[in-house]
Amino acid sequence: MSKKIVITGGPGGGKTTALDLFRRSFPGKIECVPEAATIIFSGGIERTDNVEEIKVQQKAILDLQKNLENIQELKAEDKVIICDRGSLDGLAYWPGTESEFFEVIESSLEKELARYDAVIFFETAASSGQGIRSNNPIRNESEEQAILLDSKLQNIWKQHPHFYFVKSSESFIEKIMFGVNTIEKVMKSF
Repeated sequence: MSKKIVITGGPGGGKTTALDLFRRSFPGKIECVPEAATIIFSGGIERTDNVEEIKVQQKAILDLQKNLENIQELKAEDKVIICDRGSLDGLAYWPGTESEFFEVIESSLEKELARYDAVIFFETAASSGQGIRSNNPIRNESEEQAILLDSKLQNIWKQHPHFYFVKSSESFIEKIMFGVNTIEKVMKSF
């Protein structure tokens, strides 16, 4: 069975750039799962402030995330699966309670954490006072929102027994290289 690593963190953390470098650094060794939210929101579904719509959107994102992971697991054979975000990211965006989230998705924190062998968390650049402009037109969070989401995501994912933190740095290159070195270390531990 393949090993599965989540790459997550707040908006503007460098996840997309890191994933592109991972693909180049580990050719033939990894399969990548794209970010489900980007697929949904770039496919014509609009972001909203309506609480009930947000809940339905987050459930759809989670379902798509799990299905995309399942597809890559079938293809992966002996490769490592790298997920652009994971099933618990939706909890940070959920407008209700944590217990309601798990009731709606018919799961638990423990089950969702167990889906993954490791978590690599890229802290948002906003945490170190940098801008978070991105080439992802779906991302519309302000720096303040990015910091809040980053904190929520970190509190959720740091409960994983194999949690690795990539701190925001003034040097984006140093941050990304630390991320590449971290994934290499994690892959060697399998």
